[in-house]
Amino acid sequence: MSLLIKEQITILIVDDEKSIVEFIKMGLESEGYLVYEAFNGMEAIELAEKVRPHIIILDIMLPGMDGYEVCSRIKKSIKTSIIMLTARDEVDDKVRGLDIGADDYMAKPFSFKELLARINARIRSDFKELEAVIRIGDFTLDDKAHEFTYCGDVLDLSPTQYNLLRFLLMNSGIVLSKSLILEKVWGYDFNGEENIVEVYIRYLRDKIEDKEHSIIRTVRGVGYKMVAK
Repeated sequence: MSLLIKEQITILIVDDEKSIVEFIKMGLESEGYLVYEAFNGMEAIELAEKVRPHIIILDIMLPGMDGYEVCSRIKKSIKTSIIMLTARDEVDDKVRGLDIGADDYMAKPFSFKELLARINARIRSDFKELEAVIRIGDFTLDDKAHEFTYCGDVLDLSPTQYNLLRFLLMNSGIVLSKSLILEKVWGYDFNGEENIVEVYIRYLRDKIEDKEHSIIRTVRGVGYKMVAK
């Protein structure tokens, strides 16, 4: 069995604020990632084409060429996953970024812990070839065997339970709304009630004996967050 090997994963940080670049770089290198940095759009494009990073953390407000243009050009030339950063949390900014190929979006200021969770989610989602078996905390996921283990014990899961647990785990540390869970696990054409998510969350909590709801946490008014231990 193999694990996702972080030393194989390269990340490019693009921001004209050196203090932000250094803050992110220090945190990512301590996690074992290979990190590159760029401080303007053209430098980012040239470096991206040279090192072909798995993940690019890209600020929108760059001198000369903005992050939207950088994102558009890079996406046309290499396979990469782009997380865009902005000082504003505007819906129009998010839509524009996603429309030109960005894979995720974060507003400044942000916590490094959340950024790391989003990076890991993008790697697990977009670069499956780097991993055969995924281990996150006490969970082990083997997609080829369609099998989950928790604390060494194989979980007896229905197909829907498996898909739900997989989605939660792949986005560990990120708050997921019920509507997003419905869309990703049950599909766009699901016509049932939204409370089906609550029912299946309860099933999963029973399976992993999460009586205190400390692993699959309820975020009131929003949805759920997986905290893999």
